[in-house]
Amino acid sequence: MAKLIIVGGTVVDGTGGPSFPADLVIDGDRIVDIIRRPEASTKEINPAATAGGPTFDGFTFARRDEYQLLEATGLVVAPGFIDAHSHSDLSLLQNPRAESKIRQGVTTEVIGQCGSSAAPLYGGAAKERSEFLGRTGGLQINWSSLGDYLTEVEKKGVAVNVAPMVGHGNLRASVLGWEPRAATPAELEEMKNLLRRSLEEGALGLTTGLIYPPGSYAPTEEIIALAEVVAAYGGIYGSHIRGESDNLLEAVKEGIRIGREAGIFVEISHHKAAGRRNWGKTTVTLEMMETARREGVAVGCDVYPYTAASTSLSSLVPNWAQAGGKGAFLARLRDPAIRARLKEEIQKGIPGWENFIAAAGFENILITRTNRPESDLPGKTLAEIARERQADPTEVVFDLLIEEEANIGMVLFFMQEEDVRRVLRYSEAVIGSDASAAAPYGWLGQGKPHPRAYGTFARVLGHYVRQEGWLTLEEAVRKMTGQTAARYGLKGRGLIARGYYADLVIFDPAAIADRATYQEPHQYADGIHYVIVNGTISVAKGEHTGALAGRVLRRGQ
Repeated sequence: MAKLIIVGGTVVDGTGGPSFPADLVIDGDRIVDIIRRPEASTKEINPAATAGGPTFDGFTFARRDEYQLLEATGLVVAPGFIDAHSHSDLSLLQNPRAESKIRQGVTTEVIGQCGSSAAPLYGGAAKERSEFLGRTGGLQINWSSLGDYLTEVEKKGVAVNVAPMVGHGNLRASVLGWEPRAATPAELEEMKNLLRRSLEEGALGLTTGLIYPPGSYAPTEEIIALAEVVAAYGGIYGSHIRGESDNLLEAVKEGIRIGREAGIFVEISHHKAAGRRNWGKTTVTLEMMETARREGVAVGCDVYPYTAASTSLSSLVPNWAQAGGKGAFLARLRDPAIRARLKEEIQKGIPGWENFIAAAGFENILITRTNRPESDLPGKTLAEIARERQADPTEVVFDLLIEEEANIGMVLFFMQEEDVRRVLRYSEAVIGSDASAAAPYGWLGQGKPHPRAYGTFARVLGHYVRQEGWLTLEEAVRKMTGQTAARYGLKGRGLIARGYYADLVIFDPAAIADRATYQEPHQYADGIHYVIVNGTISVAKGEHTGALAGRVLRRGQ
């Protein structure tokens, strides 16, 4: 591999410290030198023949073809962005180029979030889950263990580094199926053993999705017991907590309790306060985290820079109706008596259940994808669809789930900008897209996904750094790189330092911006000139080179 020299750029090294002018020398997959230079000068390679060949600030190359020069004058050179919360588990197999992520500077994705990972997949209920996932773009699920899944990723090749977490929902589905009850001691031990195997195969930690079946059926004590296993391996616990709207404070309290009793770092996923009556509660939740930290509990969060969330339409229905898996769920939705009960519960609410309809309203829930590629539903709100069908909007929810075999997604507009800003600035918040990698073509180009898939990191740098000055450039980059790498134990990643892996992004700080919108989401970010993954140029002058230089980053590597 030729040596790569990046000349003339301003380095933001991922530590949060001041930027500085410097040139970088990369040899193979590592940064071998950082040459600081005076503000007003640039370095040039002297091509004149010398005893050892061309020279560059003390480096000597025997032949011209031993080096490649990248001009970065006027640009920022930063560590490649690390997506702290990604759902690209399957999309990276469908499109290994990871288009929407790498073109906004992401070089590493932490996958397996919200209690749902590509593996492990065992048991009858997990087989059903595998079949459900396998319908997505015709992807064939030919693995069971996390190790086999990671091997499949390596065989196909991938443009970004992949850091795997294991989903609690997978453990529960593999052992209990979709049973709405606590695990027996024997079942809990079986989940622990499956978790240990996944950790030994490379998982960085455990995630939960405590609003989603089957994870929502688990008592706190089950999560603590599993988190203790992860703590023994030095791993991390990430949680889509049990509520982000009316029961937000109780849910954060539960997350902190799990961290305290298990002795593990707790990452509160995509932290937010959902629903108008809950706006402003992040002032309380962030203080709760700070109090816990002062008491010795390691806790932080991740955040995306948007006021809308996105998940499955199934989340609009009380969890008890989803017990037993998809077939049982759809059968209940076809039963008039059960539909009447569900409609009443949605209208009145159930204590402890996350009622998204109450938090957002039908006019603020937008369909993003369906089970049918030809559908015209994406881009329409539930209120619009109800008017078109001249039907009750709650009944429309049930009908859509039946029509689309529960494979239908939504965006919910129910957050406040002030809460987003507050969490973004919090010292222990890192940046995660909460999205899978997309592309404006093929299966992944269908529907209207949340624009965070294309714009998260560019939006932070363009909107919140350059336009608003809400974060400094150095602090924003730290939240995207060094802080995230340290949190997840990604060795040799996240910083520009000698001996570190050459995962880098070179961007124009005056031009970087997100372009994706809710109605036109399949638009790449602006301002990204080069992206380098493990020393290989993967984006050049804004275009994907086709390189698949990413690696699986197993625990301890």
